[in-house]
Amino acid sequence: MKAYINETFDSERALYGSHGIEVRECRFDGPKDGESALKESSDIRVSDSFFNLRYPFWHDDNLTITGSEMTENCRAALWYSKDIHISDTKLFGIKALRECDHVAIESSEIISPEFGWSVRGIKMKDSSAVSEYFLMRSSDIDFSHVRMQGKYSFQYIENATISECEFDTKDAFWHAKNVVVKDSVIKGEYLAWYSEDITFINCTIIGTQPFCYCKGLKLIGCRMERCDLAFEKSEVEADIVSEVESIKNPLSGNIVVYDVKELIMDDPEAKCKVTAKKILPVK
Repeated sequence: MKAYINETFDSERALYGSHGIEVRECRFDGPKDGESALKESSDIRVSDSFFNLRYPFWHDDNLTITGSEMTENCRAALWYSKDIHISDTKLFGIKALRECDHVAIESSEIISPEFGWSVRGIKMKDSSAVSEYFLMRSSDIDFSHVRMQGKYSFQYIENATISECEFDTKDAFWHAKNVVVKDSVIKGEYLAWYSEDITFINCTIIGTQPFCYCKGLKLIGCRMERCDLAFEKSEVEADIVSEVESIKNPLSGNIVVYDVKELIMDDPEAKCKVTAKKILPVK
């Protein structure tokens, strides 16, 4: 394996088409402002390196990145690549990950708008992320101990398992399919609208108007805080261990709740059974 150690690269396609190389303590930065430093490469090991130029890892195969930094100027860092392992790394450029396969990220920090679109097979653990439109249209997702702050996250995702995470986000899980979220805190507005076969187990749900227009929705042992107008037009089976501000016109299924301040059932199509220790008068 050829090694590049403590070197600086700034030319266009500086290491284009490389195979079986180690890049250690290097900088991709400089006045030539070149793009696509490691495009069309394979079997690459990068460690303790600095990336300040655009599109470094496109169409790469078998890539490991550790202890490195990709700045705000490192736009669209990883696209159309597969078999990627990233650890102890900062990914700060916009659109840092897209259209990739088999990605593992751990102990890393992400600040990247539009991160992780159309990624197939992504595992993330012990990491943090700040992003708008986080992981849109991605599939086969496995998250644990991830903290995420953003806006429109996990839209149109499929096949996901999420455990012991904290998400502060609005419009999360819209149109999501086949998702299980366990032992997590989800804070935001309009959670999981139009989702199908999504399950929350031992979670805390915080925010207005969650779970509307859902199919196959399940809540098992969950808490709901500041949740009003919940479950409108949804097919739902729920066991909620806290009070809910208000429930509005759930379409079908069963909701068992510790208490609900207001139950609104003014749609003749709403047939869901709601059971609580105390329910205020129906409107």
